[in-house]
Amino acid sequence: MRHLGALALRTGGHGTGVIEDLKLVGAAINALAETGDTASLEALWRLQSRIRHRALRKQLDTALVTAAGKQGITAEQLIERSVPDHGLAPDGSLEREVGGHRVRVAIDGAGTVRLTFARPDGTTSRTAPAAVKDGFPDELRDLKSLAKEIRGTLSGERARVEALMSAGREWPYEEWCRYYRDHPVTGTLVRGLIREFQDEGGEWHAVAPAAEPAGRPERVRLWHPIRASAEDIGEWRERIVAERLRQPFKQAFREIYLLTPAEEETGVYSNRFAAHIVHYKQLYALFKERGWQADFLGRYDGGYDGQARAEFGDGEWRACFHHEPAADDDGGYAPEYAATDQVRFERRDGRRLRAVPLAEVPPLVFSEAMRDVDLFVGVTSIAADPEWADRGEDGYGGYWRRASFGALTASAEVRREVLERILPRLKIAARCTLEGRFLVVRGDLRTYRIHLGSANILMEPDDSYLCIVPSRGKGDGKVFLPFEDERLSLILSKAFLLAADTDITDETILRQIKRGA
Repeated sequence: MRHLGALALRTGGHGTGVIEDLKLVGAAINALAETGDTASLEALWRLQSRIRHRALRKQLDTALVTAAGKQGITAEQLIERSVPDHGLAPDGSLEREVGGHRVRVAIDGAGTVRLTFARPDGTTSRTAPAAVKDGFPDELRDLKSLAKEIRGTLSGERARVEALMSAGREWPYEEWCRYYRDHPVTGTLVRGLIREFQDEGGEWHAVAPAAEPAGRPERVRLWHPIRASAEDIGEWRERIVAERLRQPFKQAFREIYLLTPAEEETGVYSNRFAAHIVHYKQLYALFKERGWQADFLGRYDGGYDGQARAEFGDGEWRACFHHEPAADDDGGYAPEYAATDQVRFERRDGRRLRAVPLAEVPPLVFSEAMRDVDLFVGVTSIAADPEWADRGEDGYGGYWRRASFGALTASAEVRREVLERILPRLKIAARCTLEGRFLVVRGDLRTYRIHLGSANILMEPDDSYLCIVPSRGKGDGKVFLPFEDERLSLILSKAFLLAADTDITDETILRQIKRGA
């Protein structure tokens, strides 16, 4: 069964370097579904979390329904019961003796799997000692391969569990404990989340990460801020920051997107994220990363009408994000820039999907879909390109100026709230204030206004633009953040740099600062 799964992944997975053979992949998927043993189910789970081809995903969905039917459960239950545990202990670790050294493979946090080597004298290292590397190369290779497999499972589970935020699914308490809380891989993720437990009276009570509910609850669900009061949301956010709890994905600080009056008026579509100019190849890559299906735009018949699609609410709903090549893009075969357009929704009706008014979309589904679209635009917009101002006037200059320093989206508003909570704890707190859309940083040479959406900078008193191109490496991680946010990390790194502007040695930055000082 393992070989069948590997064959399907190699011939149907993205970027494997092997010629695609859909018939061969389909035959392997059908064989795995018919067998239905534990190894087959784990293989189907791996394929479901990694294959992106639209037709193959449909076949996988059918295969999962078939395999689940044989066991009298739903496809969703089958998926969560088929997550491999890789032989790990409940705490997500495994130890083996290799050449007198104790080697530990362990999940460290929500996205890291580490190998640690303990020598006979008790000292530890993250690099393999020479005695292990030279004397036991096969065992070392197997351990590294195991760590890689665990990373893949952890990544897939993180995406799957986060997708449950749009489903509103509930679990019987015993089922939750067995397949979520106590699973050596999935458990490392869900134990870092806020959960709600239903008591015998039907009341739901939220419980902090890693904590257990009082008594014997009936059911469990993931906490989502859209169901909570503003007061409760604020309390949870303060607790997450105060206790320095790093969640596996953004939950306490998750953005909420509610239907606006403009969307109620348009009825069947949203223009909230329309008319943005984005880097197209970056947008397409982000579609794939977030599990959205989209045809590649290009200068061929039918290549001018883009529609990215993704399922929400356990597959009962689909969001469609329209986009097209930018009007005056003069790139080659593929456009360099795209223009964003409407977001629409469809509901599953048997085997078909039918378009529905926005008012019929469940708030959880609407919010989670719009959150993804906000991410697509926020990350790939040319407004986030700090070097764009140096290109002179062009067809997109007006858009760049408007979007670079315009009104904040929901994700930027959350960024502002995080800064309100962590700024007082920073050594540069006395030099920083939040004013509307900006983090204002007082240096010794000038005062700087960092936009909380684009991270672009204006300098007082004349609002001249300061271009600082971020380094490609990750930040130093010295400032605690309750979730991963590259834009927030960038804003903070710029704030630390500019608060000590007399220590800046980069001449390209200094020339800009001193030009109008």
